[in-house]
Amino acid sequence: MKHTYIVSPGGSLQGVLRVPGDKSISHRSIMLGAIATGVTRVTGFLEGEDALSTMSAFRAMGVPIEGPDRGRVTIEGVGLQGLQAPRQALDCGNSGTSMRLMSGLLAGQSFATTLTGDASLQRRPMGRVADPLRAMGAQIHTQPKGLPPLEIKPVAALQGIDYTMPVASAQVKSALLLAGLYAQGVTRVTEPEVTRDHTERMLGAMGYEVRREGATVSVRGQGKLHGTDIDVPADISSAAFFMVGASLAPGSDLLLTHVGVNPTRTGIVQILQLMGADLTLLNPREVGGEPVADIRVRHAPLHGIDVPENLVPLAIDEFPILFIAAAGATGRTVVRGAAELRVKESDRIQVMADGLRILGIQADPTPDGMVIQGQNHWPGGVIHSQGDHRIAMSFAVAALRAQQAITILDCANVATSFPGFSACANQVGLQVTGA
Repeated sequence: MKHTYIVSPGGSLQGVLRVPGDKSISHRSIMLGAIATGVTRVTGFLEGEDALSTMSAFRAMGVPIEGPDRGRVTIEGVGLQGLQAPRQALDCGNSGTSMRLMSGLLAGQSFATTLTGDASLQRRPMGRVADPLRAMGAQIHTQPKGLPPLEIKPVAALQGIDYTMPVASAQVKSALLLAGLYAQGVTRVTEPEVTRDHTERMLGAMGYEVRREGATVSVRGQGKLHGTDIDVPADISSAAFFMVGASLAPGSDLLLTHVGVNPTRTGIVQILQLMGADLTLLNPREVGGEPVADIRVRHAPLHGIDVPENLVPLAIDEFPILFIAAAGATGRTVVRGAAELRVKESDRIQVMADGLRILGIQADPTPDGMVIQGQNHWPGGVIHSQGDHRIAMSFAVAALRAQQAITILDCANVATSFPGFSACANQVGLQVTGA
């Protein structure tokens, strides 16, 4: 079903808000809980379509899962070798995380599987995961140009490899580590830049040894995971929309609670602070091995910057809303080293540039980023999100600086990562209606 947002212009963001649970951790809680021995109990689980696609896939492979019920999920782990052959292809929906991570986990199984997804997912390249998995001995067949569906056949044994990633990607790293659980010997993955480490942290919490030496992370195969309790913090990627909105809208003062602030995910905080944002982390604590804090955001004038390339992998999912921050900043913002944005749910560089230009913003896309000349206010307009949830939510936030309403087309996929976005937005001061 198509869905349209109509967002009234102006306003400010006020109050206290807890956004839904972290999508990356929710995915991994199902995957690792399923192959652990014993029970894994999850609270704060994100009941978005992407994470539910992962849950459905593991149910189809014989894993007993109760919930979700108000963020609570109970997984009866079947152990590393306990998954069963599904009766049909596993549908990952719109979730690239599901497909990429599961391709690693399923490469070591004793049965054949096919991973498929919706039309958007079937346009996303999988070769960068399939190729190193093949180097481990996996039999993975992709469609031309490395596209899904993926057909995975059983092999006698996977072999650990030393792999240096050409491009920083937590999904590729995680897929190889999950395959490494089933491999003979040690699997080592070296990153060109630090990426999110939720897989490593959760493996450790489940008693599986993970070693890190500099930029290299490694696992030895054939170990055992033990079920545990997982408290999923609020997703910093979802909180990012409100961080930027409160920074841009005069009079804003917003408290975002229980937000995951894993240092491999806080690029959004660091980039906004470099732009002059008034962001304060309060009550820092650790929950289930993951750092958590409350984030207070008050309006502050932003200025354009050259975004440090080492921060790009730490904020890769947040660049659509960072482009909105740049549009409302004084001066020029330059983003480089973000070519991965072109192979997300949409070509996020081009789609964001097209939308910003509709709002009268000078936005010049480059092969690996964008150059944006900020301005104080912009007119409204009609934006096509191209079915990309982060594009849709970013332009909803842009209405805080608009002079007329912004209409955003094709917003149904917002439910993949942020169910209830419009209700949360309206709770703190945005005025979003659906059509």
